[in-house]
Amino acid sequence: MATIRARANRWQARVRHGGFAVEKTFTYKKDAERWARETESAIDRGEYAQKPKGQPARAVTIGDLLTRYLAEVADQHRSKTTAWNVQTLLRGLAAVPLADFDAQTLAKWRDDRLKEVCGASVVRELRTLSAVLVHARREWCLPVPNPCADIRQPAQGAKRERRLQPGEEARLLAELAPQYRRVVLFALGTAMRRGEMLALRWENVDLRKRVALLPLTKNGEARRVPLSTGALAVLREAGQLRSLDGRVFPIPAQSLHHAWGAACQRAGIDDLHFHDLRHEAVSRLFERGLSMMEVASISGHKSLGMLQRYTHLRAEDLAAKLG
Repeated sequence: MATIRARANRWQARVRHGGFAVEKTFTYKKDAERWARETESAIDRGEYAQKPKGQPARAVTIGDLLTRYLAEVADQHRSKTTAWNVQTLLRGLAAVPLADFDAQTLAKWRDDRLKEVCGASVVRELRTLSAVLVHARREWCLPVPNPCADIRQPAQGAKRERRLQPGEEARLLAELAPQYRRVVLFALGTAMRRGEMLALRWENVDLRKRVALLPLTKNGEARRVPLSTGALAVLREAGQLRSLDGRVFPIPAQSLHHAWGAACQRAGIDDLHFHDLRHEAVSRLFERGLSMMEVASISGHKSLGMLQRYTHLRAEDLAAKLG
């Protein structure tokens, strides 16, 4: 909404509309009123972006929305994946004017992106983009198009079934420094996610009761994880070198990522992701005879369908049980 008021023999026009708050001073009232009307119309068309004084207005771009979302919203997400996806989208779509953003433009970006990464990655990035556009419309009151639903979603391929093969665990551990080796062993012993382990604090570990408390998990709920003998051994070793910040594994996620990739390469292990350790750990729990509910209480999965995505029992092991 625009307001016009007299101020020191001049006329000040102020526009608060569509998430913008801008003002400008004029000699004549009619010029102030015209500027206010034109500014509101430009905002409604998605063709206005607030600029510092002395610089002309320009068309709002997808990059403007993504940058604002990164600064105001992305940090509220527990997972860093959202911020990474926004950074990726910025590299490919930042310069696209909002007024020109349509399904054809997005489809071209999708096809170019599929030349670099798999379909599942592109789907996740499209979901992040859709969330940004919806947020801009609902929270910033911007007339934002959302062509994500108007284009074909890439095929995500078969569900991942990668498990550790004979000898791979030993080779991998031999190539890792002690601080990273402890994280890998703890992952195999608890089925925790990487972020859950790196955020685990000593104050939430009870060695006597053999339980680790995760106050906030991916699904927004707390979880108590029982600690196996192997997990306890890792904690006792880590406890000899307690960090000042109180974390059990005081390792930056990026450092673990680089160490993992380098160790896999030196060990001659192909196509093994860190998250595959969660697949492996959950599958081992089933192979030890735990029930579906028991495994779910450890891993934190909320449905059978979600749990099955991470569970791949070896057919030869099941055959042995059949007799």
